Amino acid sequence: MKISIFGLGYVGTVSAGCLTTDGHFVIGVDLNKTKVDLINQGTSPIVEKDIGEMIAEAVKNKQLRATQDVHDAVINSDISLVCVGTPSQLNGNLDLSHVRKVCEQIGAAIKEKSAFHVVVARSTMLPGSMRSVLIPALESFSGKKAGVDFGVCNNPEFLREGTAVFDYYNPPKTVIGETDTKAGELLMQLYIKMTAPLIRTGVETAEMVKYADNTWHAVKVAFANEIGNLCKAEGVDGHKVMEIFCQDTKLNLSPYYMKPDLLLAALACQRMCAR
Repeated sequence: MKISIFGLGYVGTVSAGCLTTDGHFVIGVDLNKTKVDLINQGTSPIVEKDIGEMIAEAVKNKQLRATQDVHDAVINSDISLVCVGTPSQLNGNLDLSHVRKVCEQIGAAIKEKSAFHVVVARSTMLPGSMRSVLIPALESFSGKKAGVDFGVCNNPEFLREGTAVFDYYNPPKTVIGETDTKAGELLMQLYIKMTAPLIRTGVETAEMVKYADNTWHAVKVAFANEIGNLCKAEGVDGHKVMEIFCQDTKLNLSPYYMKPDLLLAALACQRMCAR
């Protein structure tokens, strides 16, 4: 497939390297001329295991090029992956100005296309951002209707720095939040060789899954640190405690207690039994 990737940072560059390795053709887009030049020279703009070799091979085989021209990238691709940054603001909110600007530019290019185009958000955003920011920007500048004239998907990434290539090919799950079936079907072709569970759902659910994942990881880190502090105060080996704790995959590391309203249901049941 022909894919344009907006944002040649960590997620964008890793995606470009892996997609070209899978045989796809990629056009990378970035405002930063240095990043564009590096890609076109066959050099990765990020440091990550295996990506340097992937980028060099893709450019050599003419499967990858980079540009600052949004119109060129959209017109010459079937799918656009939005991987631009969403930095935190002073009040803790995420800055979606870069995402909005890119979607406005993509929308303007889609306006001139007769072929069905799919826009895929991979940037980290708070739930509700697709309906309140991305889709309105795309529709306003294209003059077309999302889910009808063009497709929109949310496809959260689950990549760790240092093992991003391995994580790309061995994800715990692949989540596609789609506005319409056609968009989901096209995006699904990128992951046809993956062995991980592929979940197709609504846009809002996909957004919330990414938010839940990130929050849960933060909870685990905070919990482990608190246990570590308690162990240190009592002269106990915190690493040993957590090593034993993590061996319980039936309850401690399982979906058993991870159901909304599970505690409320248990309390209600307890009250009924008490009667």
